[in-house]
Amino acid sequence: MPLKSVWTPATIAAAAPVSDHVRLIEIAPYGGPHRYGPGAHIDVAVMIAERPETRSYTLVGPARPGAPYRIAVKMLEDSRGGSRYMHALKEGANVMVSQPKNDFELDFSAPRYLLVAGGIGITPIYSMALALAEKGADFRLLYAGHSLSDMPFAAELREKLGSRVELFVSDQGRRIDIAGEIEKLDSSTQLYLCGPVPMLDAARAAWHRLGKPAGNLRYETFGASGHFAPQAFKVKIPRLDLELDVPANQSVLEVLEKAGVDVISDCRRGECGTCIVDIVSATGTVDHRDMFFSDAEHAENKKMCICVSRVVDGDLVLDTSYRAD
Repeated sequence: MPLKSVWTPATIAAAAPVSDHVRLIEIAPYGGPHRYGPGAHIDVAVMIAERPETRSYTLVGPARPGAPYRIAVKMLEDSRGGSRYMHALKEGANVMVSQPKNDFELDFSAPRYLLVAGGIGITPIYSMALALAEKGADFRLLYAGHSLSDMPFAAELREKLGSRVELFVSDQGRRIDIAGEIEKLDSSTQLYLCGPVPMLDAARAAWHRLGKPAGNLRYETFGASGHFAPQAFKVKIPRLDLELDVPANQSVLEVLEKAGVDVISDCRRGECGTCIVDIVSATGTVDHRDMFFSDAEHAENKKMCICVSRVVDGDLVLDTSYRAD
């Protein structure tokens, strides 16, 4: 049961590819868009296997009076259905969207910034970079991707930001030395990072090892990226006498909801902690994909965010009576 959002009917105003696997979609809400800052996102109501679901997408670029919302959606190989649904939308299609929310706000008061993006994690970082450039702020942007043809906005950012942006294309043999970059930062520099879980883990580990101020590291993950490829597994809920199959392309939360289990949820991105449940036992390895718990809490394997986290080479026994404080 998702927490309530304020929903608005909207129309797809335009849709076009911006890289090999990413589609830029413009959404015009009835009554006009709401204002938002860099890092904001909207929820979009989607239909997956004939069931209503919700997906969150970062708003791309600055808010422009009267202009449609813009989101960039990557077609994922292991998609649970959301990206396929969004890529199939045509101009003129009707959708329902939430008002903008921002869980990844940019603090404009810092003297210096380092922005780091991996893959589709460029979406909030793109907006932040343009906003900082407009204000004349001191910043650098490091943007990593597998291939240049699948790095949306790369050419635009190089044109607008010049030497302030550096591209790291892995099929050209370039990778970000995240620990080395963090080591060069002074204590007043803020780091904003959005990318896959291994990139975030490396950044957090280096940040804490080097004793940087905790409040100056700000990050967001995207989708449900984890340390392992998603696998199918079984989940048991003893108090409800349930044993359910979780396919590789569905989350525990989605499977429980389909089975009629009333589970509270909100962000569905592993950030808010609303859908936390107790892990009674787990065989195999729990693939914690959330950004809510600390590394130490992940290692304890006592709780998990069922909107994104999974198990590999094993099964789970959960107690869904737990609720986040």
